[in-house]
Amino acid sequence: MSDIQSSFVSEFVDSLIRLGIENVCVCPGSRSTPLALTFRRDPRIKVWMHVDERSAAYFALGIAKRSKLPVAVVSTSGTAAVNFAPAAVEAFFARVPLLLLTADRPAYARDIGTNQTIDQVRLYGSHVKWSVDVQIPDDPKVSLAYAKSIAGRSMRGALEEPAGPVHLNFPFREPLLPEAGKHLRHAETGGQENVFPTNQPPGRYSPEDFAPLRRALHGAERPLIVCGEQDDPSFPDAVTALAREIGAPVLADPLSQVRCGPQHSSIVIDAYDAFLRDEEIARRLSPDFVLRFGAAPVSKALLQFLERNRSCNQVLADPGGSRDPTLSASDVVRLDPALLCRAVLDGVPDQPAPTLGPGAPDWVASWTDTNTRVRSALAARIEQERGLSEPGVFADLNEVLPAGGTLFAGNSMPIRDLDAMFPGGTRDMRFLANRGASGIDGVVSTALGVSAVSEGPLVLVIGDLSFYHDMNGLLAARRYGLSATIVLVNNDGGGIFSMLPQSSDPHFEEVFATPTGLDFKHTADMYGLEYHCITSRQEFRDLVSRSFGSEGVTLLEVRTDRGSNAKLHRELMEAAALAGA
Repeated sequence: MSDIQSSFVSEFVDSLIRLGIENVCVCPGSRSTPLALTFRRDPRIKVWMHVDERSAAYFALGIAKRSKLPVAVVSTSGTAAVNFAPAAVEAFFARVPLLLLTADRPAYARDIGTNQTIDQVRLYGSHVKWSVDVQIPDDPKVSLAYAKSIAGRSMRGALEEPAGPVHLNFPFREPLLPEAGKHLRHAETGGQENVFPTNQPPGRYSPEDFAPLRRALHGAERPLIVCGEQDDPSFPDAVTALAREIGAPVLADPLSQVRCGPQHSSIVIDAYDAFLRDEEIARRLSPDFVLRFGAAPVSKALLQFLERNRSCNQVLADPGGSRDPTLSASDVVRLDPALLCRAVLDGVPDQPAPTLGPGAPDWVASWTDTNTRVRSALAARIEQERGLSEPGVFADLNEVLPAGGTLFAGNSMPIRDLDAMFPGGTRDMRFLANRGASGIDGVVSTALGVSAVSEGPLVLVIGDLSFYHDMNGLLAARRYGLSATIVLVNNDGGGIFSMLPQSSDPHFEEVFATPTGLDFKHTADMYGLEYHCITSRQEFRDLVSRSFGSEGVTLLEVRTDRGSNAKLHRELMEAAALAGA
């Protein structure tokens, strides 16, 4: 490798580490040798080797999602780099900081039939915050300055709200092998400190700026707070304190981290997905002011409820801008949600703190009473179901998951059943999912990435098609000695489609349900997982509890029937409507 190229890569890696990079996922390949070996030879960073690029990127996503720090992922050129795309899309919409570092051929080698060479410039399109085709300057001093500059801009771009992925494409020239230690300049290269905070809001507000919002909350008789996905640990205490002060029920999506924890009380509503489907109940609970936080909630019923109530003021607090698929927000405040809650509570000169309106006790009681009755009705109907069921998985997990645990839900049905069936409580738990783009791919790798940097037990609940998409992600568990419990809900196909009008189409099984007929015990054998095919609810609870004390990954397969599952969901919603009336 040329001295300039080697020094450039060394300076770039050194700058990233000084700015806070702690983890990098590296995939095998020749063209990426300068980055791969420079990272691997540096003792200050943890290198996670992955054979598969798609799994590597999702694994990095999991680490970044949990640690809230950027994670780098390195690939060689060609289709290897394309396999980062699904995780890049998820990271973009989920606002997770990733550095996608792809190796490439020099510009003169492109478009002339060079092996393993494709157009990698802006490969991920609009799904990255910044993309650059790195050209290494010939001047050594300029080269080092440029390396430091793009490292700083990459970190800044990945972390600044809204967080997300950035892409750096490196057209390396041969020779590719760096000389060990020759170009590492830790002691002599000053380097920047990590001076840009991860949670800095994009706008600065004075106390007086909150006066209109405080007046609106002060005058509201039926205020409502809706919490979507967010990951600020200070937010649950802040938002529940505000809710108690103004007499506002809190509709808490599990991914908001508000539903479960020490801050929980009856004012936190958890069964809304079931009872807001009923038009009469939804009409009775119409608000006159809505304060919304974070991403859009999982529940379609809640989104429709917000859409129907667009005539009242709906203020959305989101530091990265509007995530408002219903377009019902009247105002968007680009401010950290917890900071907004505290600012409203702290008060401003000559402006009284918000207080309970005259109808507040009845208003809060109407929500809490409905929630209690519906939650009890859902639990009772599940208890009548003596056999295994998909919504019953989450009712049972509620019984056995310990405080400090993490529950990761796959997309399609698992995340919806989590939202509907997992009740709130004072036990401190963390709920995660890939809801940025809501894909069913890469979920196993993301959950294992979370497990790699988590202390408590992790349970992943995933459907069979999603599990099939990312079975190769299981290799990381064996390679790195990771521990997790995977609950595989196997209805042999896309169970969510059985809830939709498509289920009556004569081509339903072939086009929508897409059964695979796979025996996943063979998957467990191939990757060395402990495997059990569950036969009863009690066995499920016992084996989940036992898995928390086991090393490695335990795969618990719960086999269900799609038709019976759709029927049970209809009956649960009917029970909810009857109880909430």
